[in-house]
Amino acid sequence: MIPSSSAAKNPITTIFPRKPKLCLAPPKLSHFHLRSIQCSFQNENLNTINKLEKPRTHVFGIINPSLVFPQKGNTSRSRGYEEKRGSAQLGNQQLTVLWFGYWMQGFRCFPWLALNFHMAHNLNLLPSILQLVQHSANFPMVAKPFYGVLSDAICIGGAHRIPYILIGVLLQVLSWGPLGLIPLARKAHPTFLACILLGNLGASITEVAKDALVAEYGQKHKKRGLQSYAFMASAVGGILGNLLGGCFLLKMPPKNMFLIFAYLLSAQLAISSTAREESLGLSQLSHHNLAKKSIWENIRKQSSDLKMALHEDTISCPLIWVVGSIAIVPALSGSIFCYQMQCLHLDSSVIGMSRVIGQLMLLSMTILYDCYWKEVPMRKLIGAVQSLYAAYLLLDFVLVRQINLRLGIPNEVFVCCFSGLAETLAQFKLLPFSVLLASLCPKGCEGSLTSLLASALCLSSIFGGFLGVGLASFMGITPGNYSNLPVGILIQFVAALVPLGWIQHIPSKPIVEKERKRSVSKRSRKNRRIGRVVLGSVYVYRRERESETQR
Repeated sequence: MIPSSSAAKNPITTIFPRKPKLCLAPPKLSHFHLRSIQCSFQNENLNTINKLEKPRTHVFGIINPSLVFPQKGNTSRSRGYEEKRGSAQLGNQQLTVLWFGYWMQGFRCFPWLALNFHMAHNLNLLPSILQLVQHSANFPMVAKPFYGVLSDAICIGGAHRIPYILIGVLLQVLSWGPLGLIPLARKAHPTFLACILLGNLGASITEVAKDALVAEYGQKHKKRGLQSYAFMASAVGGILGNLLGGCFLLKMPPKNMFLIFAYLLSAQLAISSTAREESLGLSQLSHHNLAKKSIWENIRKQSSDLKMALHEDTISCPLIWVVGSIAIVPALSGSIFCYQMQCLHLDSSVIGMSRVIGQLMLLSMTILYDCYWKEVPMRKLIGAVQSLYAAYLLLDFVLVRQINLRLGIPNEVFVCCFSGLAETLAQFKLLPFSVLLASLCPKGCEGSLTSLLASALCLSSIFGGFLGVGLASFMGITPGNYSNLPVGILIQFVAALVPLGWIQHIPSKPIVEKERKRSVSKRSRKNRRIGRVVLGSVYVYRRERESETQR
């Protein structure tokens, strides 16, 4: 017999009786099965017993059974809390390193502003050739899906995001360093273009790994819209880069700016090497699976998963719309840049300040989107942004026709306040699509799908740039003749209105509401299927599933 006092202290013994000391044979318990008990008051005990018999693996280690039944003087709960708190603080530090990477991504406008002035003043390139070099340098970014598949399928040193970030930053250092140190790299066109291509190759690899890491972290920890914070960090870097770039060009040659950016990249390389993916709580690729399958099998599997994801209309239709809306508009950025320098005689500080104001507007719009515009239906938001983008393209028409002087607005003030607004709206238009595709991305395809989006956007931008070069050449826009430039701007305006004709391919519901309904419906359908098969243990199993999802 079991004393009543010990039974009260340990309620588990009321279900599992101890073997008597003087009993020669163990009691027969063949008729006693745990899963056949249907009493509702014992469901909590059943769930507790399952946890005691099979401890589950947690992010911070194996759960100790003493945590379920704390005893006197036991400090394991406080110790576990301290471990969890320390891991969360370490994860926040790793995210800070990631946001610094996005800041450096926006700060790339600092050397590129110097690069544009170097091509226009020192190399004396024609506007069409300058624009051709600008868009041709983006060809390494077209291969972003390949980088995304590699980062999803192949681990390097036990991680599949941070090593690719380090490789990309190292390639950028090897690109901008020679441009600042070796005169031949700046003057000879083949070596000059090779350095630019190498820098954009490194930038594309880094961007793919960062975007995949943000998407994976957001899905793992149920944090939606982290892409807006990435846009904020990039916009802050763009503000500082354009502001300092315009001032530095007045006091130093472009080669010094290339060296400064190379030093900053070296600092990013040192800081990023201290980051660890396991501190973010992300699942690592299994070494057993990597050993069992070859590299080509992993790449083939990731490619097939990406194809299956693209067959979903909720992913393919918005992707096609945003790519088409960019590719259909001919870009005349090189012609307008040369017009501002050669005809209006604007210095670098004015052009840099115009881009600073544009980045400030991008930062403000990103904050407003994160706070308020997420609840706006996506089709309505994108329609308004596309209409404003087409209208802001006409501001360049006002500048070329000098209508601003008739209104009493000097060219410097007009360029500073209004010249970069259309480019700002074109950048902001990508944010809702990034958030939407990151929320719909299947698990394991974070790098593949986000890199495919970036690659498609880059390819559409290159196509629009080449279309603009052909339009400028066809209309005879040269450094000494900008008379047909207003007609080209009007063609841009009409082309920007065309995508509004197939805007119905964009989902009409807000992104947050769509995600919530989708996740709840999947969980409810799975629970209903489980409930039909096993009725007695459905409550225990469902509690276990919910505890796993809360972790």
